[in-house]
Amino acid sequence: MFKRIKEKKYVFIFISFVIWMLFFDANSYLIHRELNNELDELEVEKDFYIKEIQKDKKELKKLSTDEGLEKFAREEYYMKRQNEDIYIIEYEDSLKTKK
Repeated sequence: MFKRIKEKKYVFIFISFVIWMLFFDANSYLIHRELNNELDELEVEKDFYIKEIQKDKKELKKLSTDEGLEKFAREEYYMKRQNEDIYIIEYEDSLKTKK
C-alpha cells in the first residue's frame, strides 16, 4: 500500500512538472510556438525585402545610363527636347474619376 502511494506521488509530481513546463515556465511550449511563428513571418518579410532590393538595384542600373535616365524623365515627368511636342493619350479605364 505504501508503495502504491509512493508511485502515485511520483506520477503526480511528473504530471505537475510537465504541466509547469508546457504552460507556466518562461521557456514554455506556448512561448516557443509564438516565437517560431514570429520567426517564420520575419523570414518571409526578409525574402520580400531581398527581392525588392534586387529590383531596385536593376532600376538603378538602368537609370545610370543616359538612355535610361532620359526614358525615365520622359515617362514620369513628361520632359521633352526642344522643338518637340508631347501628346498624352489617356484611356477611360486608366483615368481616376470620383464617383
